[in-house]
Amino acid sequence: MNTFLSSYNGTSPSPIGFYITAFHTLENKNYLIFALSVIYILTMLGNLLVLVVLFLNPSLHNPKYIAVCNLAVVDISMNSVIIPQMVPVFVFNLNVISFGACFSQMFFMHFFGGMESFSLAILSYDRLVAICFPLRYQTINTNIRMFVILAVVWAIAFFLEIYPVALASQLSYCASRIVRSCCCEHGPVYILACGDTSFNRKLATTKTLIVLFSPLSFIVLTYIIIVIAVLKIASVEQRRKAFSTCFTHMLLVLIYYLPVILAYILGNLRLISSPDLLTAILTVSVTLPPMLNPIIYSLKTEELREKIMKLIRLHKISPALKQTAIT
Repeated sequence: MNTFLSSYNGTSPSPIGFYITAFHTLENKNYLIFALSVIYILTMLGNLLVLVVLFLNPSLHNPKYIAVCNLAVVDISMNSVIIPQMVPVFVFNLNVISFGACFSQMFFMHFFGGMESFSLAILSYDRLVAICFPLRYQTINTNIRMFVILAVVWAIAFFLEIYPVALASQLSYCASRIVRSCCCEHGPVYILACGDTSFNRKLATTKTLIVLFSPLSFIVLTYIIIVIAVLKIASVEQRRKAFSTCFTHMLLVLIYYLPVILAYILGNLRLISSPDLLTAILTVSVTLPPMLNPIIYSLKTEELREKIMKLIRLHKISPALKQTAIT
């Protein structure tokens, strides 16, 4: 093993890729892998259930639930990029990853991470139109217009992420190939390159500000406008209903942004001395929102909750009807 690692430190020629080393000093890392496995299973089940319910109910084929469907697809993709590849790395010690696989994983991980942020902004836009322009909602926010918005956002996220990854893939990695992370993140990889990487660092910072804080700023602005509009409503009951329609989306925003900001603060202030522990916290914080999003929507959105319960009841009744027909 020491000889193998020495090749990834640049003391032996022709390493075939990168070597993932996160969580080596973390105690009870099997519990972390188990927790992530549970998160992944619940992510798949919850989001697939939401997609099936939305697909089977034409009454839900509207701009709001098209945006919800988009979020479910992003949630599934996000955790599918991150979690499954960690099992062979940390359970079976298959730590080697090729250059192509590493940069492909880097792109898709950051791409769907960015789409998670943009998807929340799209839901915020839908709430803004629904509350501030309720009588014109059907004409302002049509299905076609929502599809166009989604297509534009996916294209923006693609071009924002492809350039930093392509640039990092062209760097010369003639020194260490040991990636001190749980996967091929952009930061832990490009810092291993030989030569000047200051442009890569500035590019990564700029991209992060655009992908994370631009949608967050838009979301905050929309809710300021919504609050002002709702406070002008005379009826207390109407104000309560207006705020309740935003409550689900606000939960999603808090669940996504608060852990990311907290992990960033902990890392920069060095409040956690163990890099592996910080990586574990960040990994869980990134993978939790895709699991919780469908649960929150199922529990907090009455219309969707009713459709899910109806689907479950039909599933229970169907076997009973088949058994009756047989007897």
